[in-house]
Amino acid sequence: GVGTPGNVRTMLQAVKEVVPVEKLAIHTHDTYGMACANILASLAEGVSVVDSSIAGLGGCPYAKGASGNVATEDVVYMLHGMGIDTGVDMERLLEAGWYISDVIGRDPASNASRAMRIKAERELL
Repeated sequence: GVGTPGNVRTMLQAVKEVVPVEKLAIHTHDTYGMACANILASLAEGVSVVDSSIAGLGGCPYAKGASGNVATEDVVYMLHGMGIDTGVDMERLLEAGWYISDVIGRDPASNASRAMRIKAERELL
């Protein structure tokens, strides 16, 4: 949750000296709004597996004040915007995130999801 692209890259460079990059994955929280930037830095280091959570659900029992996991919707939006095929249907992903968020009574933690929901609601008017 407190990582930055610079220290994520430094950490990954050190880890890659002992672990093949194909065996690595990145898991980020968006506490300081750096999750997607950190994922982008990880991709630049060759990491191709990214953990995320629909609507940013979840948290971290070990880090006090850590927000939820990075929202899948934000990651997929970023990757699709970069021309990376994720195999994820964004419409269905958004619908699932909105559904679970409505059920638990909270807004999605995803910036992309919130923006797209507002856009979808305006189009219905």
